[in-house]
Amino acid sequence: MTAATRNPTALRPRRDTTAASRGAVLALLLLSTAYFLFPLWWLVVSASKPYGRQFSGSGLWFDGFGLFDNIARLTAQNDGIFWRWMLNSILYCGVGAAAATLVSAMTGYLLAKYEFRGRKALFGLVLAAVLVPKILFTLPLYLMFSGIGLIDNPLAVLLPSIVSPFGVYLARIFASQSVPDEVIEAGRLDGASEFRIFRTVGLPMMVPALVTIFLFQFVEIWNNYLLPAMVLSDDRLQPVTVGLVGWNASHGVAVPAPLVVIGSLISVVPLIIAFVALQRFWRAGMTAGAVK
Repeated sequence: MTAATRNPTALRPRRDTTAASRGAVLALLLLSTAYFLFPLWWLVVSASKPYGRQFSGSGLWFDGFGLFDNIARLTAQNDGIFWRWMLNSILYCGVGAAAATLVSAMTGYLLAKYEFRGRKALFGLVLAAVLVPKILFTLPLYLMFSGIGLIDNPLAVLLPSIVSPFGVYLARIFASQSVPDEVIEAGRLDGASEFRIFRTVGLPMMVPALVTIFLFQFVEIWNNYLLPAMVLSDDRLQPVTVGLVGWNASHGVAVPAPLVVIGSLISVVPLIIAFVALQRFWRAGMTAGAVK
């Protein structure tokens, strides 16, 4: 009998950590948290100051409170076009992210559960597409939409947003591990169609990954600036990102600079709400593929 057999704990890796290592990790996490939250904190403080004091005094602490008055001024600017931009962004992000999630789920399920010629090559192409920055497609998309008459049309923003290589990758990994082949075979024996099996069996089991795909795509569409700026010249069709950049480009002449700060704070609220509301599913989806 070997020593490892007599003492099974000898095979377990040691996980003891020193106080210094734990302190270093904690300090690094706190530093990273402060780094990412610092701009948001400055935005909250500046937008909450009375109108006209956004760039005066301390930028890290409050100097009076005028948030509601600032929102009223923002609403009155240009006949309330800011809220039209917010509505446009929610529409583009909601519809685009939902469509991208469905397409990714169907494609990932297909790659995970069906054998066909060229499947590995197709999945490799999807992985390669993940590495390509989407900004490289902006000019070709603009030329294509210009040729077919989709400039100043919401479809010019929605159509590219339904394609998510990362979503396909995540859906494929999650479907291969969370949807048992035995359940699919049982559905086929019961006479269910392939689409019905996907709809009633596959989709419910893939919910954590689908929520993650939806959130990632929602944030990506919300933060997208270059493509909407190129294909949408009508102010009433633009998302909030393009509208705020246009206001900021006026250098306080057409639109006062404090309104840009106030609008920037409001524009991040939907993202925070989405992450807080769906964080339970999002955390589960992020661990897809981590454990076999």
